[in-house]
Amino acid sequence: MTDVVFDHKDCGTCPIKHRAVCARCEADELAELDNIKYYRSYEAGQPIVWSGDRMDFVASVVSGVASLSQAMEDGRTQMVGLLLPSDFLGRPGRDAAPYDVVAVSNLTLCCFRRKPFEKMMTGTPHISQRLLEMTLDELDAAREWMLILGRKTAREKIASLLAILARRESSLALKTTEDGMVFELPLTREAMADYLGLTLETVSRQISALKREGIILLEGKRRVVIPDFDRLQMETGDDADGGIMV
Repeated sequence: MTDVVFDHKDCGTCPIKHRAVCARCEADELAELDNIKYYRSYEAGQPIVWSGDRMDFVASVVSGVASLSQAMEDGRTQMVGLLLPSDFLGRPGRDAAPYDVVAVSNLTLCCFRRKPFEKMMTGTPHISQRLLEMTLDELDAAREWMLILGRKTAREKIASLLAILARRESSLALKTTEDGMVFELPLTREAMADYLGLTLETVSRQISALKREGIILLEGKRRVVIPDFDRLQMETGDDADGGIMV
């Protein structure tokens, strides 16, 4: 995702304002939220919270990407999800974190103190309704991701992840998935392999194949150009409309 520069004191400059949990809030509601919010920044690789830790805040991802992971009894870990810009971290009514959350790239969170946020939800339908919508979208996306991990080929998995990231970037910029769209890949190839259940060699091989065939272009290590989004979509194995929530 692209780097973000905005005025923390002015919600009007927030790059996720039209997708975040506060997207439908009126001016007086934003002012009330402003009294309980603060910002936290993390460097790539820095933990945000560990599974079982008490969480005294909930938050929206303003910029960057975080991973959600779960550890098994034998010490193995599995990445079970990603938090992209505008996604919500934490659950009102829950004291403890269900997953390990680690910054994959440099990350900025807009945090709200949990107890005041929970109290505000009861009197602010705009927040509770938006949070419900986001939760349902997250459920749909999780079901779609089960298909990606369980049935798709390595090439389709890589193409699907790139399409998801491209759609989110377009949504944040209030644009359609136009030809020639450009975005910064927020994951290393190692992280992509972990998330997709592939080896590093397979990820590198499939990305090279997509590049060689002109489906994607790479500028430097992380900048991805999609000359023809429909062509990338064809490589995902999904229906024409994509079938993936973002």
